[in-house]
Amino acid sequence: MATASESKIYELIELYDMQTTFFKSALDGISDGDRHNRLNSKANHIAWLAGSAVEQRFEMARQFGHDEKQHGHDLFSDNKGIQEGATYPTLETYRQDWDRISPVLRDALVNATDAQLAVKIQMGPDVAYTVKEMIAFSSYREANIIGQIALWRRLLGYDGMKYM
Repeated sequence: MATASESKIYELIELYDMQTTFFKSALDGISDGDRHNRLNSKANHIAWLAGSAVEQRFEMARQFGHDEKQHGHDLFSDNKGIQEGATYPTLETYRQDWDRISPVLRDALVNATDAQLAVKIQMGPDVAYTVKEMIAFSSYREANIIGQIALWRRLLGYDGMKYM
C-alpha cells in the first residue's frame, strides 16, 4: 500500500486533505434554516453547494469502483443544477456523507495506479478527460465551492470560516 507522499498525485492529495477539513469548517454553525437562503438572488444556496461537493466526491469514488451514493444523490445525479422548490438534505446529512466517502476516496487516490489515472472519462461529444485530469479539476471545484460557502457565511451574518 502506497503512502500519500509516494503517490503520483501527492500535491492533489495534500489539497484533498486540506479541503476535507475546510468543507466541514465552512458548514460549521450554519443553521438548517439558512441552508436554502439565497438572499433574494439567483445564486446557488449553501444546501446545493454542499450537496454538489459531496456528490462530486462520491462520483470520483465511483471512478475507482466504489458504488456508494450520498443521501441527496437524486438531486445531483447527471450534474443537475439547483432545483427551485426542492428541499435539500440537512447540512448534518451532508457532513455524515462527507465523512463516509472522504476516507474511501482518499485511499483510492493514494493507491491509484497509472492505468487508473489514465482512464478516459467521456464528458460529451469529442470531450474526454483522464481520471487524473478530473481529480485536478475536482480539487479546483471543491476549493471554489468552499469559498462560496465561506462567502455565504458572511453574507448571512455568521462568523468567518475557521481554518484550524
